Amino acid sequence: MTPSLPTAWTTQESGFDSFDRTRLFYRSWQPVQPRVDGPPRALVFLHRGHEHSGRIQPLVEQLGFTQDWAFAWDARGHGHSPGERGDAPSFYALVQDFEAFVRHLQATHGIAAEDIFIVANSVGAVIAATWLHDFAPRVRGVVMAAAAFDINLYVPLAKPALRLALRFKPGLRVTSYIRSRMLTHSAGQALLYDSDALITRNISARVLIDLADTAQRVVDDAHAIDTPVLMLAADKDYVVKQAPQRRFFDGLASRFKRFVLIPDCHHAIFYEDEPQAQQALQASQAFIEECFAQPLPPLSDYHLAHTHSPSAHRYQALQQDMVGSAWEKAFFGLQKAMLDRLGHLSNGMQIGLSQGFDSGASLDYVYRNQAGGRLGVGAVIDQGYLDAIGWRGIRQRKVQLQGLLGELIAQYPADQPLRILDIAAGSGRYVLETAKRFQDRPLEITLREINPRNLEQAQELSMELQLKNHIAFQRRDAFDPDSYPEDEAPYDIVIVSGLYELFSDNQRVLQSLQGIAQQLKVGGHLVYTGQPWHPQLLMIAKTLNNHLGRAWQMRPRPQAEMDALVASVGCRKLRSEVGIAGIFTVSVAQREAAAQPASGSAASSPAATTPG
Repeated sequence: MTPSLPTAWTTQESGFDSFDRTRLFYRSWQPVQPRVDGPPRALVFLHRGHEHSGRIQPLVEQLGFTQDWAFAWDARGHGHSPGERGDAPSFYALVQDFEAFVRHLQATHGIAAEDIFIVANSVGAVIAATWLHDFAPRVRGVVMAAAAFDINLYVPLAKPALRLALRFKPGLRVTSYIRSRMLTHSAGQALLYDSDALITRNISARVLIDLADTAQRVVDDAHAIDTPVLMLAADKDYVVKQAPQRRFFDGLASRFKRFVLIPDCHHAIFYEDEPQAQQALQASQAFIEECFAQPLPPLSDYHLAHTHSPSAHRYQALQQDMVGSAWEKAFFGLQKAMLDRLGHLSNGMQIGLSQGFDSGASLDYVYRNQAGGRLGVGAVIDQGYLDAIGWRGIRQRKVQLQGLLGELIAQYPADQPLRILDIAAGSGRYVLETAKRFQDRPLEITLREINPRNLEQAQELSMELQLKNHIAFQRRDAFDPDSYPEDEAPYDIVIVSGLYELFSDNQRVLQSLQGIAQQLKVGGHLVYTGQPWHPQLLMIAKTLNNHLGRAWQMRPRPQAEMDALVASVGCRKLRSEVGIAGIFTVSVAQREAAAQPASGSAASSPAATTPG
C-alpha cells in the first residue's frame, strides 16, 4: 500500500559547504518506502528568483514520486541561506553553488548522477541550463518551467542604465516590480506568496545583469547541451519572454526534448489555477518517467562527434567560409590587414605572427602578462592584446590548473615519491611553478613536448626556479602511441593542458587518452582542460594564424563530449573548474579501471606544437 502523500516522505533540514566555504541551507524528503527495483533516485528542485525551498514542498507531493528522494536548496541570499537578500557575488556563483550542492548530494546520499532528475523554475532554470552547459553532468533529465532567459524589465533601456549605474554603485539593488497576481490566476496561491515572510522583493543589479549575460551565452550555445529537456512555457507570462525559451529549445542537441506551451498561464506555472497546474504536472510526470525508462546514450556516441554533431556542423561551416555576414568578413579583413602591418609593434602579436597564436611560446607570453612593444605605442597595443577575453581566460585557466594540481599533490602521502607526467608541457610553467611550492616533497616530474625550443625553455625555467625535484625532459609527440611505452613506471598524476582544444578529431584525442590511461595508475588522477565554447570564433579564424601558419579555426568541444572521451578510457570525472564566461575548463578525473580500446580507428597524426 502506497503511503498517503503527506506521509510518503520524512523531511529533514540540513546544510552543505559551497565552493567558497559558505554554508547553504537545503531540505530533503526521504522516501518512507524507497524503491527496491533499482538504485536510489532523486528529484532535485531549484526555486524561482526571490523564493526559497519551502515553496517546493507542495510540488514534491503533487509530482508524487513517493519512492524517490527529493531535495531543494535555498540559493544564497534567499530563504535560510546567508547573504544580503537577493544578492550573491555574481549570478555564476549560484551556478557554482548548485554544482557543489549536487556533488554534496552524491557524496552524502550515494545517488549517482544518472539517477538524478532536475526540476527548475524561472531563474532556477537558467542556473540549471548554465550548469548543464558548463559542467556537463550526466543527469537523467531536466524540467525547465518558465525559464528566465530574458526578463521583461519594461523600462526602456533598463539594462544599459543598470550597467552604467553599477559603475558608480557596485552594490546597487533593485526592487522587483512583480506582484503575486502577475504570477498566478489562483487567489489562494497569490495569498500564500504575499504572506510568505521568506520571499524577498530585492535583487542585486549586478546579479541581474550577470544573469542576462549568462543566459544569452547559454541560449546562443544551446547545441552543446544534449541532456533530455522538457520546457514548460506560459502563454501569458508577464515576467519573462517566450521567444528565448523557444530559441534555446530549438538549439538543444538533445535527442529527447519536448516543448509544452500552457494556454492562459502566468509565470508561476506550477502554482497556477487547477487546469494550468495540472497540465504542467502531468507533462512533467510523464517526461520524468520516460527519462528514467530509457538508458543514457553510450559513451561511444561521442567518439564521432567531430563529424556528426552540431559543433561539427558549425566547424565545417567555419572552414567553408559560410559563417558571418559580408560586413563582418570585411571588418575582420581590415583587422587582419592592420595586424599584418602593425602587429610587429606588439611583442605578443609578433610572437603570434611568427610562431602561431596557439603556440607554446605565445601562451607562455600570455601567462607572463607583461605588456611590451616598440615605438611607445606598441606597449599600448600589446596591453589591449593581453586583455582580450580569451587571454584573460587562459591566465585564469593556469591559476585553476595550478590550484587543482596543488590540491592533488597535497592529498598524496608526503613521504612517498609522487610521479607526475605532463604529456604536452609547452614551457612547463604551470607545472614547474606548482612544484616550487612542494620542494619538501619527493616529486618525480616528467615533461614531454614535441617542440625542442619549448623543452629548452622548460629547462631554463626549472633552473631559474632552482627546483630540487627530479625533472625529466622528453621530446615526444602526444598523439603517437609510441610515446606511451608500457614498460615505464606508471604515474600518479597525468596532465594534458591546452592540447585537445587545438584538434577537432576525436579519434586522435582518444588515441592520446588511451596512451595516458596506459601510463596512469589505477586510482591515479588525470588533469585535463577543455574549451566548450568561444565568443570570438569568427574573429580569430579571420585574423589569427596557428602554429602551422594557417587560419586558426577552432571547434569548441562541448564539455559533455570531452568528459565522455575521458570516461571512455576508464577515468571518471570528479570535478571541474570553469573560467571566465565559461570559455575554458579544468577538470580532474580518476582512473577506475583498465582502459578499453576506443571504438573507431585512430588516425595517424603529424607532430604538433603543444602549448600546455
